[in-house]
Amino acid sequence: MKGKDQNTEQVILGAAVEIFQSKGFAGARMQEIADKAGINKALLHYYFRNKQLLFESVFKSALGQLVPEVSKIFNTDLSISEKVTQFVAHYIPFVNQNRYLPVFIIQELNNNPEFSDQFFSNHKLPQTEKFKNQIQEAVEKGEIRKLDPDQFILDLFAVVVFPFVGRPLMKTLLQKDDEGFDDLIQSRIEHVTTMLLNSIKK
Repeated sequence: MKGKDQNTEQVILGAAVEIFQSKGFAGARMQEIADKAGINKALLHYYFRNKQLLFESVFKSALGQLVPEVSKIFNTDLSISEKVTQFVAHYIPFVNQNRYLPVFIIQELNNNPEFSDQFFSNHKLPQTEKFKNQIQEAVEKGEIRKLDPDQFILDLFAVVVFPFVGRPLMKTLLQKDDEGFDDLIQSRIEHVTTMLLNSIKK
């Protein structure tokens, strides 16, 4: 068999993203992904021996798009409010397009800690040190209310990620169908930004 073709690999990854997003990691089947990509299952296994390796490739590709952008935002000389605004504006659309990621991370942390430890030790996560120091300096200067920088960054990620992790539950609680919930997510960018900025005002 000839060497692996990059275009075929990208078609497979694109199909995998759609299946993982709609079915989740546990519900996805390699045959479904092969069908979506328009190839046979044998060829799929030639490129990716199993579903775990395929998912890891999708996972790495997605984080490779996100991490540099988030790190860039946190490490600029922008003000705290500008960083919060840009973070929310980038992160919510990204997670909305890759809804499987937060759930997968939680599943892997609980079910496969070896993969999580290995993955996160070999791949850079967003660098937050400069942003934390900036928050602490603003607190000491009295520019924002007294708060723990770690707690604020935790809040920043939590309010963005949770609606995607808890999507089935929240749809039921809010009595929303998929379209209604998606509309809610779109309007959430402005809502979350305002809420976070108000939370640090003196």
